[in-house]
Amino acid sequence: MTDRATFEAEHDFALDAFQVEALDALDAGNSVLVAAPTGSGKTVVAEYAIQRALGAGGKVFYTTPLKALSNQKFGDFVRRYSAGRVGLLTGDNSINGEAPVVVMTTEVLRNMIYAGSPTLAGLRYVVLDEVHYLQDRYRGPVWEEVIVHLPLEVDLVCLSATVSNAEEVAEWIATVRGATTAVIERRRPVALHDLYLVGERGHDELVLLPTFVVDGDGSDGDKRPNPEAVRMDRRVGSSSRHGPRVRMRLRTPGRVEVLDLLADEDLLPAITFIFSRAGCDQAVQTCLGAGLRLTNSDERAEIRRIAEAHTQSLSDDDLDVLGYGPWIAGLEAGIAAHHAGMVPAMKEAVEEAFAGGLVKMVYATETLALGINMPARSVVIEKLTKFTGERHDLLTPGEYTQLTGRAGRRGIDDVGYAVVCWNPFVTFEQVAALAARESDALRSAFRPTYNMAVNLVRSYTPERARELLNLSFAQFHADREVVVLERDLARTREQLERYRELATSTYGDAGEFRRLRTALDEARRGRSRARSVERALARVRPGDVLAVPSGRAVVLAHDQRRNRLRLVALDEARRHVVRLGADDFSAPPAVVGHIDLPQPFAPRSPAYRRAVLDALRQLRARPPSASKFDDGEVERVEAELAAHPVARDPDREARLRASFAVDRFERELARLERRARGRNESLARQLERVVDLLERRRYIDGWSLTDAGEMLADLYVETDLLVAEAVRSGLLDGLAVPAFAAVASCFTYERRGLDSGGVLPPIHWPARVVADRVRAIERVWHDLVAAEEDARLPTTRPPDPGFTPYIYAWASGEPLAAVLEDEDELTGGDFVRNTKQCIDLLHQIADVAPNPATAAVARAAADACSRGVVAAAGAVAA
Repeated sequence: MTDRATFEAEHDFALDAFQVEALDALDAGNSVLVAAPTGSGKTVVAEYAIQRALGAGGKVFYTTPLKALSNQKFGDFVRRYSAGRVGLLTGDNSINGEAPVVVMTTEVLRNMIYAGSPTLAGLRYVVLDEVHYLQDRYRGPVWEEVIVHLPLEVDLVCLSATVSNAEEVAEWIATVRGATTAVIERRRPVALHDLYLVGERGHDELVLLPTFVVDGDGSDGDKRPNPEAVRMDRRVGSSSRHGPRVRMRLRTPGRVEVLDLLADEDLLPAITFIFSRAGCDQAVQTCLGAGLRLTNSDERAEIRRIAEAHTQSLSDDDLDVLGYGPWIAGLEAGIAAHHAGMVPAMKEAVEEAFAGGLVKMVYATETLALGINMPARSVVIEKLTKFTGERHDLLTPGEYTQLTGRAGRRGIDDVGYAVVCWNPFVTFEQVAALAARESDALRSAFRPTYNMAVNLVRSYTPERARELLNLSFAQFHADREVVVLERDLARTREQLERYRELATSTYGDAGEFRRLRTALDEARRGRSRARSVERALARVRPGDVLAVPSGRAVVLAHDQRRNRLRLVALDEARRHVVRLGADDFSAPPAVVGHIDLPQPFAPRSPAYRRAVLDALRQLRARPPSASKFDDGEVERVEAELAAHPVARDPDREARLRASFAVDRFERELARLERRARGRNESLARQLERVVDLLERRRYIDGWSLTDAGEMLADLYVETDLLVAEAVRSGLLDGLAVPAFAAVASCFTYERRGLDSGGVLPPIHWPARVVADRVRAIERVWHDLVAAEEDARLPTTRPPDPGFTPYIYAWASGEPLAAVLEDEDELTGGDFVRNTKQCIDLLHQIADVAPNPATAAVARAAADACSRGVVAAAGAVAA
């Protein structure tokens, strides 16, 4: 039998059409991009690539974005191909790295490519799982680096969730690597039914409605939002002295009653997504407190066996501080949480028990949707909004599809169910619109970094380095967008000229006449100071400079909440962002100038605020453009209008309508020109600015690396240049092991949900030497940020010493209970994850530090931290 026939015979199911198409592409010698829903069988394509490579005596690297996914795939492949033929490389683990099939994180492969690793010899295929990760802000560029830099004789198997521009992504890969086939499957392997769950005030029972009704033959095009749900969700208006008010006759379903309903309707097992770790834990406790139990005695015994197998390496004291008692109680009842705050051992036990049908309800954050193999019959989404750090945003269609992709177990369920709970802040129409759309377009997050720059210098000529950057998906997409922008610019200029001609009056200035008419309307409507001020605030544009009591303020944005308009502005005197409403002005605010706001818009960034204030300082003040209407204002403006020459133009109204259009097209033209300016700067030019900064700081000399540059080339961390500067400055020299670990942690740790714009101290400094070194690193950071701002580069985030007390104690040998004593914010999972990130950096510092004593302490610090619950998190069972 041929390889293909053998492969198909090994499967006890017929391949889907999209799988056959992908296998045909591999047989033809093409790379392939498979975009298909979760659970549709994309891995079959990767398995065929593995079989082809093994049959030819070659190698396959299977890359994933997450260590947990790599560990899971490693176990799957060991069972399929045997332990001797499968390896694992994740940073935490190095198992059989020269095997013909190696599972690894994408970063490991990127590092191997830059280092010219001999392990690349004989490589036939690279599987890039979850390739849509290339739009991730921090880690996305790694995928593009791999695609661009891999040897051309290596074919790619790119596996992605459904994206709306898969053909465009495949076309880009083809320009970089040669023939690439896009295989797109939009049909889910298990049909999805969208449901809407509501509670009514005064009624105990919940109402479960289909989100859509289907007309005709049932094709997707005949789906429409359920009119019954529209009627139920109608918000009833009333008035009060505070203005319009909406009365709700519906309520949000409670967690216990939702679980009861799912059990009654045979919709378990289920995953409920809650965008809060605390919310997930609270949900489990609420269900336990209500006496819910979803398991029988045999299931509870098997659950306990699984839990003990996963946690056997943890001491009783560690289990106690990690909340083992409440956790196992929930698990045995068939109810569990799953989020990043849990240690890996507990998360993995939940995954195994759920996959085995033992746990019936998991309350999870969205991290569960990222590739972990945990399909359910139903998925429940409590809220369609999540907090992004600045505001609550509606989920994107892609995020909704990713979450609901868990609904429906292939081979078990004929139908999966996606249940969205009623919420007062999201209308049913929004729910239906989100469920009707399936995916987002994939966008690049690629940009030249310091580490990338020195690796390009080390590996390529200047010309080749620029060519490689111009091969990125970011540049490919930008070039395409420039073509579209130029077309839109031409059309807008044409329309603008047309309406300017139509707005031209031989009698006078039609625009001036229109402004007078607008002023008259405002004067007539000016019933109170507050209304005049509010109307004036509504006319103010971002970039306008206002006269305020403290001096001047630059308007950044409008903030409309609860029917009240406020301006988000940067106060020049106070140097921070303020919110200004009608109550802050005794008269309509005076506009005294205008500046162009920097792009991209980032008001929380200190660098952005400094750039705004710099532009404001260079602005020459002009006379105020706003005035307060007095009692005679109406009569005066009426007289001016009557005397204006355009009043005699018989085509006056048509001129005025054209004048409005001129304003609209001028605004649109300005917007398009700003976008075009931003797109026309190539990534190669950005690289030049990075290289210039590195030359000034003596990492690059001409187009060669200095010793410092060689060190930077092997530092793979978000704060790479800051780490290199600290090492060069001797700020890591002469430290004992606990202090070294603590100081190193400030480069990897970042407090959740915190945007300080600077360095914030920890809850307490663990030692004076740690405080002194971190403050010295802070001074280095300030100097670096100033250089980055001068070079118009993104600024390095500040060092964060918030983790220093915990890792100092851990590296000193303290037990976990003492480290986390009285600590509510830092969970066991957070502690393990941040410690492992620091360990990874400690190993890198040990490899690059020029001072042998410093390298030895870095290695000793990594060893001191790799114990107990942290070491257990790195263990992999084949």
